[in-house]
Amino acid sequence: MANENNEQAIELDNLDTKMASNNIKKLRAYMKPYMGWIILVAFTTFVSSLLAVWSPNLIGDVVDYIAAPFAEENVAAFMQTGYFANIDMDAVWGVGRVLIGIAAAVFVLEFIARFTMTDIAQILSKRLRTDMSAKVDRVPLAYFDSEDTGNTLSRITNDVGTLHRTINEAFIAVISGVIMLITTLVMMFIVNWMMALTALAAGLIGFAFMGITAAKTQKHFKAQQEELGKLTGHVEEVFGAHDVVKTNHAEEFVTRQMIEINDRLYQSSFKGQFAMSVLSSGMGFMMNISTVFVMVVGAVLTFNGTITFGTIAEFLLYVGLFNQSLGSLGEQGMTMQMGVAASNRIFEFLEAEEMANEEHKTGHIEAVKGQVLFDDVKFSYNPEVPIIKNFTAAVGAGRKVAIVGPTGAGKTTIVNLLMRFYELNSGAIMVDGVDIATMKREDVYDLFCMVLQDTWLFEGSVYENIVYNKKGVSYEQVIEVCKAVGIHHYFKSLPDRYDTVLTDKVSLSAGQRQLLTIARAMINDAPLLILDEATSSVDTRTEILIQQAMDKLMVGRTSFVIAHRLSTIKNADMILVMNEGDIIEIGTHDELLEADGFYAGLYNSQFDFGTDEASA
Repeated sequence: MANENNEQAIELDNLDTKMASNNIKKLRAYMKPYMGWIILVAFTTFVSSLLAVWSPNLIGDVVDYIAAPFAEENVAAFMQTGYFANIDMDAVWGVGRVLIGIAAAVFVLEFIARFTMTDIAQILSKRLRTDMSAKVDRVPLAYFDSEDTGNTLSRITNDVGTLHRTINEAFIAVISGVIMLITTLVMMFIVNWMMALTALAAGLIGFAFMGITAAKTQKHFKAQQEELGKLTGHVEEVFGAHDVVKTNHAEEFVTRQMIEINDRLYQSSFKGQFAMSVLSSGMGFMMNISTVFVMVVGAVLTFNGTITFGTIAEFLLYVGLFNQSLGSLGEQGMTMQMGVAASNRIFEFLEAEEMANEEHKTGHIEAVKGQVLFDDVKFSYNPEVPIIKNFTAAVGAGRKVAIVGPTGAGKTTIVNLLMRFYELNSGAIMVDGVDIATMKREDVYDLFCMVLQDTWLFEGSVYENIVYNKKGVSYEQVIEVCKAVGIHHYFKSLPDRYDTVLTDKVSLSAGQRQLLTIARAMINDAPLLILDEATSSVDTRTEILIQQAMDKLMVGRTSFVIAHRLSTIKNADMILVMNEGDIIEIGTHDELLEADGFYAGLYNSQFDFGTDEASA
């Protein structure tokens, strides 16, 4: 069993490594348009690193100039003459001016590199967010059936932000660190190979320590990003339904859920950050040990006259740069681990299965009449659990069709299939004799206006919410529609009337929100209408007003109405009674009551229980 677990762990590690490698290639493809600027960043970083490595050599010369008067031969001269040789200040100032020039050049080059890299990281983040936003429109609804919305939001916000920080911080640091590591190592061997080997031994131990730590922490950073997505989803879910939480006294329940998710996030974050702390502390320890050993070896060599004071000062500066670059690479390695985990989640979403391209489809309806035919439709979300079975129905143009049945009967699914939110397993849905599967989705969407039970409003004016994306709609048209649905009197009472911005300070009741979305559907003025429990959130009086307005709206339009309140569909031209994915009864309200079947039972049960709600 232990061997099997080890093999599975190794297989998962290999899979993660392969995925990370593939995602790095994809990231490079994203950065390809900015390759010229990236080369500029690499070049300026390379030059600034070389200049930084040159400085210790010059500082060593300055130390030798200062120490020269105290050399053995000068001490002997002092014994004879009574004074030391003067320090060569011209040489010191000459080297000092060069060091100032190097510092200024490094400042300018680093500024150019960091400014350019920050700009590239911002542009790349913008592109990723734009592509991910566009991806949302291309993935089928089935994706959101299995994926938490908050997790998707976290990919677009948190993961892109993490990747941005990684690119912005790690790219320059890694280039600089690698260049300085190599060049300082070369310079140390040039200065003195014995001290160089001493420093390198500690460096190799640091490299091994860094590699082992990095390999063990990837899973923790991956878990951290996943738990952060779950936390975002939970917060979005609870905040969006805080009234439901309050009314059901579920504060303790959602708080407990929050604590559990937060605890898992803490654990994964702690383990990752702990590894980073161990790496940083361990690298610091190795650096100090390395410096001590180099000082001991340098002292012996200086005592033997093999090297000068300037040489040991120069070498200690190189050791500092070597250790600094090694430590920086270790820290940036951890940062890159977080970036890799974030990029995995980003590209996992970007590569999610999309709806098929439909540019080749030519199906078109010239003048829509509204005849709809369901021909032996079969559909299932899960292949093992059929939802719609052998559904066949013909709806005449301009007819009002009501779809009723218990929960899970397939009512809303029929509407989703009609709108092509999901594709059929078999059969066909035709509008005016044209199979909607041969039409582009946007052309299908143009056939319908919808009013759903779940209302959706955005932060904008009343007018903007009603005309949503509809061009050329006048205020007069909006007012006329609002009068028809019976909400004009409320909007008229707002401070800025139809220009009032809908925010938390402008409170709309559930019924008013529903009336606004109904007004939006009227403005859309599409030839077919879908009402999915549109009157479920309004009172009886408002329901009557809406029903009258809908009757006017439905004249000449084919309408599909899903209603829980069966009393609202008495005047439907056709009622389709569904149960377990099949149509079990078809007829008018009176015909179905007279038949005393399933529909009659549903209708009568509303009054038996003393309510006007449907048995759904």
